[in-house]
Formats: sequence, C-alpha cells, structure tokens
Amino acid sequence: MSIIEKALEKQGDISPEPATFEAVPDEFVPEAAKPPPPVSKPQIVVNRERLQERGMLSPDAAEGQLAEEYRMIKRPLLMNAFGEGAEVIPHANLILVTSSLPGEGKTFTAVNLALSIAAERDKTVLLIDADVVKPAASRLFDAHERPGLIDVLERERPLADVLLRTDIPKLTLLPAGRHHTHATELLASEEMQRLAREISQRYPDRVVVFDSPPLLATTQASVLATHVGQVVLVVEAEATPQYIVKEAADMLSTCEVVGCVLNKTQQGFGLGYYAYYGYKYYNYGE
Repeated sequence: MSIIEKALEKQGDISPEPATFEAVPDEFVPEAAKPPPPVSKPQIVVNRERLQERGMLSPDAAEGQLAEEYRMIKRPLLMNAFGEGAEVIPHANLILVTSSLPGEGKTFTAVNLALSIAAERDKTVLLIDADVVKPAASRLFDAHERPGLIDVLERERPLADVLLRTDIPKLTLLPAGRHHTHATELLASEEMQRLAREISQRYPDRVVVFDSPPLLATTQASVLATHVGQVVLVVEAEATPQYIVKEAADMLSTCEVVGCVLNKTQQGFGLGYYAYYGYKYYNYGE
C-alpha cells in the first residue's frame, strides 16, 4: 500500500483490503473440531411392549431367566460360527431355526436368538424372515408389507435396498417380501445359493438367523437347510410326538450341525420356557 493510500485510509476515504485466508486441509484439522459424520436413522423402531406382551426378550434387559437360557443356546452356535468349535463348519454363521409342525415356537426362538446375539459386544446379526407363506417375524416388526427376500431372489431389488436397520444397533432385518407361488423353487435356486454365500462372507462379524417354515408343513425348510451351516430344531414340550420329531430330524440328515430347543415346558426354571441345546443325532426311543 502506498503512502497516499495509507493517509487516505486514516481519513476513512478508502476501505482496507479484505484479508485472504487459505483453506486448511482436513488432515490438519483436529479430530475434535471436525463435524461428526451423519448418523443414519433406523428404518424400524422395535416395539418393545409387543415383545414383552408375547413373553420375548427385551432388548434393554440383560438379566432374567429367559436371557440366561438364550445365552446357553447361542454360545455353542457362536463358537461354531466363528471357528472356535471342535471342527470347522462351512457357512456356520448361517443358522436356520425351524420346527416339525406349526405352533411350536420357531419364530419365538428365532427372534429371541437374534436379540440375544445382538447383545454381543463384537457381533452383529441379520434376521431373515424366510417363512414367506406366513411371515410372522416380518409382522412382529411391522415389516410384512415391505420388499424383502423374495424380491431379492426375483432380482427386482438389490439386497442393500431391502435390508432394514432397527433401533437395536446390531440387529438388521430382511423381511420375507411379497407372496410368490413358486417360493420353494426360488429358495432352491442358484440365486439363493449365491445370496447365502454373499451374506455369509460379506461381514466377518455377522451371524445370520433364518426364521424358516416348519419342516413337515412345506418343503421350503428342508431346501433352506441345504444353504446353512447350523440348524436349530424347536420342539414343543409335552405336545410334539417323538415320531414326528424323528421324522423332521431325518429331513435334516445332510446338515452338519443340528441342535434342539425344547420349548413351552413347565418344568425346569418355572417360567414356561426352558431351552435345551444338543447336537445331532438323538435317540428318540425307537
């Protein structure tokens, strides 16, 4: 600035030149000063009152007999899923929950198992409603009218578009999707095999729980069982005949690991739900 310009500035006849600043690269900005990344809102708010009304686990409660029982159920499943068991099991992080007949509590078990796994510190869980005829899990989470598994298998929607984040941080839901007359063929297709491989390998910390139809009601459960590494067979205590359980277990003879959960018993700890987990095969008193 010249001597004349300085003199004029003192008299207020000209404005000083604006100061110029160079942008500071992000790597030089302290972490505390950086704005936090945007947090995506959950697409489903889990109705906790509905879970409690149906006697299910509460995502916010870590104590209680039911919580302890599902800890007993999930522990061997998780050990197998992450290679901590006696043998390495292919696709062991894919777990199918089924029953012999309708009404034995397989959706109750699948949802509670997913909620219990979601409480793990270093695991995430994807709950897939694969009971495409009677999508009880989708209804429980108010997602029965949303696109889901069938839409992915029909290649009408990519998987990323139909996965639903819940307000339980480590729990994601894949609804059953729309009704399809050839659902069994879709579940037996190469597209289902590809999808199973993808969801098994994409996230190393993820467990996938399938809520499946009953084994003796449709052929869909036995078809789905060929895609997973572990199966949980739910048996209604004091109601399901042994020959029915054996017939269902025989349909799972090609599965690497089959566990059994005894449900709705009044024995044990007095809460009406007692869980027992074991490995195949069983002696049903032939």
